[in-house]
Amino acid sequence: MTQTVQSIVPANGEKSDRDIAGQEYLAFTLGKEEYGIDILKVQEIRGYETVTRIANAPDFIKGVVNLRGIIVPIVDMRIKFHLGEPTYDQFTVVIILNVAGRVVGMVVDSVSDVITLSHEQIKPAPEMGTALNTDYLIGLGTIDQRMLILVDIDKLMSSAEMGLIEKIAA
Repeated sequence: MTQTVQSIVPANGEKSDRDIAGQEYLAFTLGKEEYGIDILKVQEIRGYETVTRIANAPDFIKGVVNLRGIIVPIVDMRIKFHLGEPTYDQFTVVIILNVAGRVVGMVVDSVSDVITLSHEQIKPAPEMGTALNTDYLIGLGTIDQRMLILVDIDKLMSSAEMGLIEKIAA
């Protein structure tokens, strides 16, 4: 299966201001790797707080929190991506996302900054065969000596296994 970077130029060929200026990504770390998600999906960034566990939920779903009256499922991305045992410290944050009209929290090791990447700075994800599922990757963003693994958070959070979030939140 070939993974391609989606074109950000509309069918009519005209570029919007966002296309010309580049796309902004929130950079965060999981272990030693740096990831990026579309900044427009981010609702807020909060410090990690204790969650209420849900019986029979998969390991990567830490539980839920009450965020101003909204019950928000919290997903630990370290567990989701099999990156070792998570540790929670003063740098651990929860990124509150608005994905497909649902509010979801995502635990990451830390958040670094917002990075603007032009279309030329985004390379397709390498083909990994069956060793790694690249369905959720937009590509690899490069800026100076940094490389950002760009995650399609919509696809990831609405995938079949993550569909459990909808059941828990309901």
